[in-house]
Amino acid sequence: MSHPLVECIPNFSEGRRPEVVEAIVTAIRQAAPVHVLDTSSDPDHNRTVVTFVGTPEAVERAAFAGIKAAAEHIDLTQHSGEHPRLGAADVVPFVPIRGVTMAECTGIAQRLGQAVGEQLDIPVYLYEAAATRPDRENLADLRSSKFQYEQLREVIGTDPDRLPDFGPASVGTAGATVIGARPPLVAFNVYLDTNKVEIAANIARAVRHSSGGLRFVKAAGFLVEGQAQVSMNLTHYQKTPVYRVVEMIRREAARYGVSVTFSELVGLAPQEFFVEAARWYLQLDKFEPDQILEYRIQSAEAAPEPLAEAEPPVPEEATRHVETVEVPALLPLPFLNAVASDAPAPGGGAVAALSGALSAALAEMVAGLTVGKKQYADVEPAMRAIVAAGGDLRQKLTAAIEDDILAFSAVMEGYRLPKDDPERPAVIERGMIRAADVPLTVARLSLEAMQLAEQVALQGNRNAASDAASAGLIGLAAVESAALNVRVNAASLADEDMAARYRNDIGAIVSQARAVRDRVVQAAEARAGL
Repeated sequence: MSHPLVECIPNFSEGRRPEVVEAIVTAIRQAAPVHVLDTSSDPDHNRTVVTFVGTPEAVERAAFAGIKAAAEHIDLTQHSGEHPRLGAADVVPFVPIRGVTMAECTGIAQRLGQAVGEQLDIPVYLYEAAATRPDRENLADLRSSKFQYEQLREVIGTDPDRLPDFGPASVGTAGATVIGARPPLVAFNVYLDTNKVEIAANIARAVRHSSGGLRFVKAAGFLVEGQAQVSMNLTHYQKTPVYRVVEMIRREAARYGVSVTFSELVGLAPQEFFVEAARWYLQLDKFEPDQILEYRIQSAEAAPEPLAEAEPPVPEEATRHVETVEVPALLPLPFLNAVASDAPAPGGGAVAALSGALSAALAEMVAGLTVGKKQYADVEPAMRAIVAAGGDLRQKLTAAIEDDILAFSAVMEGYRLPKDDPERPAVIERGMIRAADVPLTVARLSLEAMQLAEQVALQGNRNAASDAASAGLIGLAAVESAALNVRVNAASLADEDMAARYRNDIGAIVSQARAVRDRVVQAAEARAGL
């Protein structure tokens, strides 16, 4: 099962010093197992947009690390650029992508805002879905070309409307940070064949919603590399598609005797954004998305593989009815093949996480087979709770498979640094801590799955008692395997006190898991009459 996914698109006030951008991106990567998908820098705007995705917990940690690194490397008193800005880490939005609600992203924004304000001493304003007051929902009401860092510095301590949601009512060299949660948007710029920035400003005024233009369009005019630029955020590209925006800009530009020379995408955009533009410009009125070759291939790969032979019928004299089941391509063959390869990852840690997820899945299955049965009516509330808890554990443990692979990669990155690099020991140590944290989490979650198995073994459908026992046994395998990884990585830590804490923590988990295993098997055997 795919794990929950959040996108974070922080905007940093630096686009001219590659070494600073790299330091920020490195901090993001090393803080948590996230995927940095894109880094886009503009020297005229003096701004960099980073796009990364990961689980909610990982993205929250990585965003904090990026803000901290930006504060350490960027001095707003020395900063200049075309784009308005309030802080070194200027805007940090969170976007729900998969299995995550906007409310959860709002929670991330609020927790991060509090951490940044309290730990980094940076004033924080919440915006969009995370805003604490209506006049802060729109970013343009917080920051504009006429109200930036310099203006905020003068009034933050005296103007009640400018008091931050978190952090001090004063700004240092890192300025303030605006953090929020919002739907996906597309940053899109159109360049004109003129150097008259006032033409771009007039066109921006015509197309943006706040001036009476197109809904879901924010726009401003800038001069970039000698060309007038209409810079835009398309906040709902499905309702106001990009082709409508571009055609309006063309018509407005013609009024001033200029034309569009080219456009650019800042960061990333969903496939639908491009598909709809192609559909309109090519007049593909009868076009269907599954006509795209890559889409059709993805659908084919995701479809169940046909069975080589039909399953034999269930004999009528069988002691209990077994429903005929459509059997899809259940085995995760790409993952199994990756484990079987000579690559060092995925390895034992990732397999431990998968084993824990299977333990949770079996417990969830037994509980599901109990719900709705009259003879188990008295335990139905408990079984329903186990179904929900098992699903949550499955998601977390499945996500830990990738976390373990990324943790291993972080360790390898440290060892690849030159031996005379003064940062090498610290990078390796951080990697080892992360490589110990992931299996420790896997062991804890797998123990929780075993505890669910114990409950369904005692109270669940007795016809599935052997499945409950299997959940306990495979859960112990997950705990023991993860524990070995914890001990191996802890042994490589320079911090002996931390290493001892890891050994103590994992030892307690293993001891509990072994006891649970024994109780699960005993209960299952008793329920099955063995």
